[in-house]
Amino acid sequence: MDDRALRDKVVLAMLPDVPFEGWSRRALAHAARRLDLTEAESASLFPRGARDAIAAFSDWADHKTELALARENFARLKLRERIALGVRTRLAVLEPHREAVRRMLAFLALPANLLLGPRLLYRTVDMLWHAAGDRASDFSFYTKRGLLAGIYAATTLYWLDDKSPDHAATAEFLDRRIATVMQIPKLRARAAESFRAFVPARFRNAG
Repeated sequence: MDDRALRDKVVLAMLPDVPFEGWSRRALAHAARRLDLTEAESASLFPRGARDAIAAFSDWADHKTELALARENFARLKLRERIALGVRTRLAVLEPHREAVRRMLAFLALPANLLLGPRLLYRTVDMLWHAAGDRASDFSFYTKRGLLAGIYAATTLYWLDDKSPDHAATAEFLDRRIATVMQIPKLRARAAESFRAFVPARFRNAG
């Protein structure tokens, strides 16, 4: 078993304790004992303790989501539908571990962990865009990921407290957020058209 697979196994063994122990070395030690790992073996897999466990959990969820989305027929879907499906799929992967996600967000909000959260969020939205078929490499590459990061973060927070059947309220919230963001390019295009219509070309090209 390679290190990634072993890390995944440890993290999954750790998840039942996280709602009670938090993302902590104590919860990590419980999981290692269940799998008959020595303290040295656990330390080599997670040298930064809970931070590495959280990173492994996020990577595991990304990988599971990517595998699920690879089975979807994206060709029949519009872009907004692809993105919505990606976000819903990742939340479905996380559904059995909702309290662990809640504790993870609390952990990432601590001052010592403020750089880890954005890094993991970037990996997730990058995976979702790739799964949706995006191959952009220009400035829109960063714009798309920035916009989706906001959508995903807001939707996750909403989902954590959503008690509606099958999380229907979360799906509606997600659709509203995507619809709002999809208006941004249209608003830019309208502004550009107005600019060209009312400003003479010699002034537009000046400077």
